[in-house]
Formats: sequence, structure tokens, C-alpha cells
Amino acid sequence: MSAVLQSPGGADASPAANPWLLEVEDLHVHFVTTRGVVRAVEGISYKVKAGEVVALVGESGCGKSVSSLAIMRLLAKPAGRIVGGRVLFQGRDLLKLTEDEMREIRGRDIAMIFQEPMTSLNPVLTIGFQIMEPLMIHLGMDETAARARALDLLKMVGIPDPDRRLDQYPHQFSGGMRQRVMIAIGLSCNPKLLIADEPTTALDVTIQAQILKLMKDLSRELGIALVIITHNLGVVARYADRVNVMYSARIAEQGAAREIFRKPLHPYTAGLLRSVPRLDQPRGRKLETIDGMPPNLLDPPVGCRFAQRCPAQLLACTAAAPPLLEVESAHWTACVRGAEMAKVGAVGLGLQSANPQPPAPKLIADGEPLLRVRDLRTYFAVGAGMQLLKSTKSEVRAVDGLSFEIRRGETVGLVGESGCGKTTVGRTLLRLETPTSGQIIFDGADVTRADGDQLKLYRRQVQVIFQDPYSSLNPRMTIGQIIAEPMLVYRLQLDRKAADRKVAELLTQVGLYDYMAERYPHELSGGQRQRVGIARALAMQPSVIVCDEPVSALDVSIQAQIMNLLEDLQREFKLTYLFIAHDLAVVRHISDRVIVMYLGKVMEIADRDALYSDPLHPYTKALLDAVPIPDPALEAKREYHVLSGEVPSPLNPPRGCVFHTRCPLASEECKAAVPELRETKPGHFAACIKL
Repeated sequence: MSAVLQSPGGADASPAANPWLLEVEDLHVHFVTTRGVVRAVEGISYKVKAGEVVALVGESGCGKSVSSLAIMRLLAKPAGRIVGGRVLFQGRDLLKLTEDEMREIRGRDIAMIFQEPMTSLNPVLTIGFQIMEPLMIHLGMDETAARARALDLLKMVGIPDPDRRLDQYPHQFSGGMRQRVMIAIGLSCNPKLLIADEPTTALDVTIQAQILKLMKDLSRELGIALVIITHNLGVVARYADRVNVMYSARIAEQGAAREIFRKPLHPYTAGLLRSVPRLDQPRGRKLETIDGMPPNLLDPPVGCRFAQRCPAQLLACTAAAPPLLEVESAHWTACVRGAEMAKVGAVGLGLQSANPQPPAPKLIADGEPLLRVRDLRTYFAVGAGMQLLKSTKSEVRAVDGLSFEIRRGETVGLVGESGCGKTTVGRTLLRLETPTSGQIIFDGADVTRADGDQLKLYRRQVQVIFQDPYSSLNPRMTIGQIIAEPMLVYRLQLDRKAADRKVAELLTQVGLYDYMAERYPHELSGGQRQRVGIARALAMQPSVIVCDEPVSALDVSIQAQIMNLLEDLQREFKLTYLFIAHDLAVVRHISDRVIVMYLGKVMEIADRDALYSDPLHPYTKALLDAVPIPDPALEAKREYHVLSGEVPSPLNPPRGCVFHTRCPLASEECKAAVPELRETKPGHFAACIKL
């Protein structure tokens, strides 16, 4: 522990003399498992002032969430143990308090917003009761006063019709609304510190922007210190004042957000920054990646944890763990070459910035499109209860009049918020859902109502990579069995031995070792499991692959590896992709053309560069505005407008243009007329009355 990180005045300093609200000092957390002791957090230290936003960033498993659970004293027992360090909150060591004393602080002075609001809210209690409960427990309010305060809180976090909403249950709220409720609960007792653990991971980009702006504004207005745990570097750049970069249970770098993004002093931070696709820069030839995987915390290496993945490593890096030292004013790094990086920068150490070269020209076949979709509609009947002893049904118009084409070798991106119909489009193209009307024409043949051998042949040629690589793999089958099974079912290989040889070849092609065929899905990392999903899709020798959010569940460095792999495979096997995602920066990097959807309808279709440089539809502009750029200096100058409201229910879509309820340009005409998708510029289509 470096002396420069010790709290001014020591533990006995009075609150008036000590500017720090929270001081985490040399914190160690272990988990005792049947395989050994997992050193989840090893000696991390950081501080937070009242009213500031401090970010904890790093890859999955680095200890971000565990360290925050340790602060809250919420570690799973008996496995989770705090084995060393201090957590000073207003001068009191939280680790020395009794459980009763901690219970008084938890929820009142320190609140936490968890990553998944649906599992954090009690499904059998009303929203109102869950907000009122801490008010009655911690502040001693009666039910009437607590309900009035709950009503004010719902208004504060932007939930419409709060009177009615108080008596509803979590399942009656959307994801964004549930996250707002979690913020309301966190703010209910006017805490001094709010810890937000990946508060926007499950949210769309526009709702993410709303939630984070709300949290930062409240932090400024109410003087609440905010600790944000995230792996989204754009979010950090837009909202954080200071940043702590974690790697493999330790802090790799600390400093002001602007300085860390301008001049990273640790190779891991530099690697994270160069792995991120950015909206403000032209696409490079490939995303640069961080090769390898983090070390196993059951048996971590003696020296620098990042040394095995670092292109600038020295012999000294593996001999002993480098201390966290202040290399520049208020800028710390745990790297033996930190001072050298401060002088020559990351490029000087061979840690290149993102490749500025233009992309290699892609050969896209002329002639008839490989896949043509005409006026596709996929509706779902939903029971709406009983009315006068007659069952009534309503209809979800998940896809409502979609038309597009994909040429051989092309990648078409499909973007939009949750509930817009993206995944239903993919499932309908795979014939996992039956279209209500319209046409799907593949390689000149109409497969809309295909069955029997025609459907079997079509499904072999159109494969899918799923969003969650774990739930899409059978946990009881080995990797080899998972990849070989479809080849044997479709008789693409003569026997099991031939299939095994092909499995080894496919594993090598997707960047895995052939011996991994003997492993089970739980024995692989998230990135490795996603590579298995890609290998399984390739096993069928397809022409088209539907990529349904294939990188959204992955860390940024692994995400870059998978995207590069998809591009390499496309060139090698002449594949065609429909790339479904909500991350517009990812879509810009990998796509040739982009389709923007909203509530079942197409808002805009254009070439990638045209769409991002000159968006025509107000919804596309709002999506691009909502995406933060991982550069605090640019974010400080950038003007952006946060889109208000949420996506309406597809059970009851608005009349006229479906976007008019959130559109800043909406007029009475927009509420009555449904705009047609028309070509406003060569190859650029938009559905807006104002154009």
C-alpha cells in the first residue's frame, strides 16, 4: 500500500478535517470453495468525496462487485470472508460494527442499486410497499407520511402516473421503470453514499442515458456520493469524475477520468481503451484486442497479474507485484513501466492505439439478393382475460411490415430498443416463429411456408449465434458432442470419427484448442463459450448466420476478439450476416448497411457511413445522441439530448407514427398518418412525415 493513499490525518481525523466520505483501505476478500481459496479482492484502496461520481471498471471477475458487497457487509456467508483492511465511512470502520449497527447504516446512509432490478425487487410486494418499507424502518415514518414520500420519489425518478403505479407489482413495470424504482428505493432515506452495480447493463441506450443523467443530477443536487460499477467505458467518460481500473482482484490504475482516458499509465487500461469501437472515429481494419485470459484467482501469479497478457512486459514484471504509485499528480498506476509510459505514452511502449487504417474493401456479390424479406408481419395473440363470460384476446404486433434485402457476403445490422421486434425478426427468418403474412425468399425460393425437406434444407443454410452462450449450450454434453450432433443429424459427416476430426478443425478455426472438445460448457469462459456457439453454427456449412446480440454479454476485450473472428470467418467462408444488436458502436464497426427498428416498424435503412454521419429519422438521431463516447474531453463539449419516455406497449401501439409519443418534432399529422418508408436519398430510406 503506497503512503500517498493513506487517509489524511489517519483514522482519528475528525469529519470536519477529513474531506473523504468513504475510504477503502487495503481491502482483502476471500471465498472458501471446495477447490481452494479464491482471492477475489486483494489489497484495493480508493476514496470517495461527497457529491462526486467515482467509477470502478474492469473485466468480469476482477472483483468490482465483490468489493462493493464487502462495503455493504453483504457477502455470501460462510464462503465470503473479509480477511483484511478497513472501510471507513465518515471516520467509522464499517468492518468493526455489529450486524445491528450495520443494519442501521445500510439503506439509510449507504444504499446500493443492484444489477438486475427484477431479481432485486420482491415480486409479491407492491412497488409502493417496497419504497415505503425503508422509510418506516429507518426514518420512523407512519404509513401516510411514507406513502407521500414514496409518491414524491416516483415523481423524482420520472415515473408517470405515480399514484396508480404505487399499487402495482414489479412484473407490471418495464426494465427501465424497474431500475427507476430501484433508484427511488436507494434514494428514499437520503443516503450519503449510493453504490450502483452495473445499473444500466440490462437497459437500452436511450433508457441508460435517462437513468445515468438522473443519477448524476441527483448526486449534484443532493450532495450524494455515487460509486458506479461498470464495464462501459463510454458511461465512465460521460459521467465519472474519478476512475479506479481493476484487474484480477487488484487496482491497476487510479486517477481523474479525463487524465486516465487522455493518457493511460497502465497497459491494461490502454488495452481496454483500444478495444472499444467508437462512434466518433472511422472504422479501422480490425479492433485491437487484449490476448489471453485473466489469471485463475485460485492460484494467481506472484508478479503483475497482467504480465502474461502484456506486450510491454519485462522480467521484473513477473518477479514481484508492482505497488500502486503516484506517477503523475493524483494519477496512480501499478506498473513497473508507469513512469516510462508517462513520458513516452502507450504508443511508445508498443501499445498501439486503435488501428486508423481504412477497412479492406469487402466483395459483395451483385445480382439477386441472397435473402429478400417482403412486408413481413409476425403477430402474437395474447389472452386478455374474461369479459362477460367471453374470452377476449389482444394482439402483439412484434414485426409489422418489414422489408429488406441482404446480398451475398454482406453484413446488415439490425438495431433498436428492447421490444422493437429485432429478435422476433431473427426467429422468424430462422422459421422458429411462423410469420403472420409477408414473404421470405432465400436464394430465389419462397420459404415463408416451407416444411418437410425444404424447411430442413433451409434451416441448414441459415444458422444462428445466440446472445447467451451459456444457456444455448447443453450443460450435459461435451463441447465435441455439441458441435458434432448437428453434423451427424444432417449426415454431413459419414461417422463419429469423421465428425470428431471436423470438430477439431472447427475449434481451431474459431481460436480454441482441439482438446477443448472434451470439456463441458461450465469449464469454459464466456468468450470461449461464444466461440463454441460460432463453431456449432459453422458446422452446418451455412450461407447466412443470424447473430442475435452475439457480443452483448461479453467484456469489452473479449467482445473485440469475437467481432474480429466473425469478420475473419466471413471472408474465409463467404458468409452473410444479419447482425442484431443494441450497441450502435458495435453495429457501425461490423455492418455494411443498417436497419433501425422501433416498435415493430422500420424507421430508417441506409449504408453504415451515411446513417452515422447523416441520420435522417429523429429516432436514429436520438439513438446516436444517447451513445456516450469513451473520451471525457469530447463528452464535455458534446451537445446531446436525452430522449424522454419509454417504448410504448406493443399491445397498444400509438396511432399514426409509432414514434410520435417520444418524438421532439411530432405534430398532429404524425398522430394520424402512418409514414411510409421512402427513399429520400440514393440508398437511404426513412419513414418520417417531416422529411
